Amino acid sequence: MFFDHVKIEVRSGRGGNGAVSFRREKYVPFGGPDGGDGGKGGDVILKVNERKNSLIDFRFKHHFFAENGQNGGQRNKSGKQGQDLIIEVPPGTLVYEEESNRLITDLVEDGEEFLLLAGGKGGLGNVHFKNSRRQAPRFARAGGPAQELTIRLELKIIADVGLLGMPNAGKSSLLARMSRAKPKIADYAFTTLSPQLGVVDSYDMSFLMADLPGLIEGAAEGAGLGHDFLRHTARCRLLLHVVDAAPLPGQLSPREAYDAINAELLDYDFEIAGRQQILVLNKADLLVDGMREEIETSFSDIEDPIFWISTVTGEGIDALKQGVFKILPEIPKIESPVSDEDWQVYRFEEETSPFVIEELDGEIIVSGSWIEGLVWQTNFDAPESFHYFQREIKRKGLNEALKAAGVEHGEWITIGGAEFQFFSDEENAEDED
Repeated sequence: MFFDHVKIEVRSGRGGNGAVSFRREKYVPFGGPDGGDGGKGGDVILKVNERKNSLIDFRFKHHFFAENGQNGGQRNKSGKQGQDLIIEVPPGTLVYEEESNRLITDLVEDGEEFLLLAGGKGGLGNVHFKNSRRQAPRFARAGGPAQELTIRLELKIIADVGLLGMPNAGKSSLLARMSRAKPKIADYAFTTLSPQLGVVDSYDMSFLMADLPGLIEGAAEGAGLGHDFLRHTARCRLLLHVVDAAPLPGQLSPREAYDAINAELLDYDFEIAGRQQILVLNKADLLVDGMREEIETSFSDIEDPIFWISTVTGEGIDALKQGVFKILPEIPKIESPVSDEDWQVYRFEEETSPFVIEELDGEIIVSGSWIEGLVWQTNFDAPESFHYFQREIKRKGLNEALKAAGVEHGEWITIGGAEFQFFSDEENAEDED
């Protein structure tokens, strides 16, 4: 079975907590704080491996978690950084955010890496909170939270040339004739159940050719196998349209088969339907006198190059190969559907504004990476830590902003999922640094 699209859940590592510790060496009075910082959580990185040609590695495993950072220790010992999680994917993998269906990145080149989720920052130990007035801080910062995301991986095989055609038109036989590939070949429909790749060489030139499963009418709407594999034509610069020139009684004529496949391409993607094609009329060895001329007449209105071949006798194979080598350099490579500017790394970082105040269904919501991170990293069971939280939000202007937004004394607000009661009388609040 060929896997070319899958949904997985990924999560970066949580940052380790900072430590609360004090020096207690003999003969060292008033040793002071020495709590170390927590380690950074592991990142989630996508990496291209050209030895992979499908997404079958994700068939049974759908959850991928990076390692958490370790907590800080005594004597200024920092916690160990969480190990990064590297997820290998085949070239041609598109990465979508499942919820919004937004394309995040397009992974093409072998060895290419993309930082998808950044690990949480390590929390600061209490040694960072010592100052002239706070000699023995009994609080530290918690590590930054992990980032979670559900993504959809979609593989579009990267090939210079794609073979199109009805089932049993001879595409697999043509691939075997032109390359060293050994696809399954049989005399029944849908022999090819998954895309097959082969490298076609000629002196110092080569190109990659893909045999795509046979299409039938209605493929763009899901009939047959076409619905699953039409997507792989998106990466092909040149399409070899293989047509059975000697169909059995009751089957579509060569021109009818040609028109049916092009109609499916047009229904699926207008841009793909307009790409350069070469018409390959196969099974020339089965034609009797006059049939070749009759078929050529039926195609007299098309502008695409036409080649007669026989995958059985080898007729026309070399001419077709040279024709492809002549045309292919003139066709530009397919540009990625996503640019560098569109790429987004999901990380916990400070935004331009430290907070945003909104009213949703009568509830006051304060959001923003800075304020939510501060809530996450604060230990509200420790009075010193809570007082530090109060001073930080006052320093950033949250109290004044809430009053300006019309929030009343004693009203409840929500920050990062936690509820707080707002007190506008700041004169009674502790105001030390």
